[in-house]
Amino acid sequence: MAKRVAILQFPGTNCELDTQYAFKKLGCETEIVWHKNNKLPENIDLVVVPGGFSYGDYLRSGAIARFAPIMQDVANFAQNGGNVLGICNGFQILVEAHLLPGAMMRNENLHFISKQQYLKVENIDNKFLANLNIGEIIKAPIAHAEGKFFIDENGLSELKENNQIILRYCDATGELSNPNGSIESIAGICNRERNVFGLMPHPERAIETILGSTDGIRMLEGFLK
Repeated sequence: MAKRVAILQFPGTNCELDTQYAFKKLGCETEIVWHKNNKLPENIDLVVVPGGFSYGDYLRSGAIARFAPIMQDVANFAQNGGNVLGICNGFQILVEAHLLPGAMMRNENLHFISKQQYLKVENIDNKFLANLNIGEIIKAPIAHAEGKFFIDENGLSELKENNQIILRYCDATGELSNPNGSIESIAGICNRERNVFGLMPHPERAIETILGSTDGIRMLEGFLK
């Protein structure tokens, strides 16, 4: 039976169709859900909060979207063990909604960054990266202005103790290479329960050779098991 994926859409979201295409390519049933809806579709296996500029990124990225009607049901879904994936702006929204720890800040160089980026897999004890190997180098695009992940010292210690750091930015050899100033080059994390995930890179833009990488397929496929 095909997995069912709900993809949120806010004013300013611009990656919902890319995300839908990626999951349809993997054989999933998908439904785009408008931000003013109060309820997610029935019997879904995954909620994706995709990239873009929700509400124009006014105030802080994700700061307004966290109050959208649909987000309460997303929180309920996550608290009941449902899988939630936030990509780029989606990661920012999940942090603002306190479904993931930390905060997102302006890139260290204050510029928008758009490029292919190497990533180092740090933890595979989760559905999202279960198809990969610890230490493996993969590649996916990044495109953000507020991608600098920050967390205080105690929070960082907790992330490490609980193996919640799932991806770090690196170069082609695996040496850490930080494009935006994120603390300890963190590119992606999960919650303690390992059912809510956030990352700044775009796996949905790394699913065909013509796009420069197919590593996104192996990442998203983890949710299909």
